[in-house]
Amino acid sequence: MIAVVDYGMGNLRSVQKGLERVGFEAEVTRDPGRIADARGVVLPGVGAFHTCMENLQRFGLVNVIQDVVRRKRPFLGICLGLQLLFDESEEFGSPDGLGLVPGKVLGFAAGDDLKVPHMGWNAIEIRKPTRFLEGIDDASQVYFVHSFYAAPADESVVATVTSHGLPFVSSIATDHLFACQFHPEKSQAIGLRILENFGRFAENGCA
Repeated sequence: MIAVVDYGMGNLRSVQKGLERVGFEAEVTRDPGRIADARGVVLPGVGAFHTCMENLQRFGLVNVIQDVVRRKRPFLGICLGLQLLFDESEEFGSPDGLGLVPGKVLGFAAGDDLKVPHMGWNAIEIRKPTRFLEGIDDASQVYFVHSFYAAPADESVVATVTSHGLPFVSSIATDHLFACQFHPEKSQAIGLRILENFGRFAENGCA
């Protein structure tokens, strides 16, 4: 079973249905025991960084998420679920994140030629090979909705970048973790392939 973390925000059912569509059992849950025992864990998110962190704390989910990642359980972060992995965000001050990936979350600076939020389809430039992007071509189009982006302290985790006024990190990857600023559950065939890659790794230890 793949656990989709329910902390009251995000496209939970869409992510669950996407995983089920590509053949994997997925459960939306805020039960720490179910999350800890899952073969893979997905942290989606839409909304304000500080509100999401407050909800994770209120539901007692911070420790189990940190433990899952540190134990190298297959993990997928989506949109705000990427940003929450970092140390802090400049959104509404500098609220602390989960502290699992060194770095911080920055905001786009709106201007005459730059619309914020960044919304719609845009291309990803693949910077390093990862099992989570197998079968995905460079310059594939995926769907974004966000006003902030992650800035990792360690460039080696960067899997893809995308341009919106400036090149920003659109996904990161380690051996066991993939987190993306875009929404695979809204990215049609490309997104379903990413969900399938993650599901295969979670269920079988391979992609």
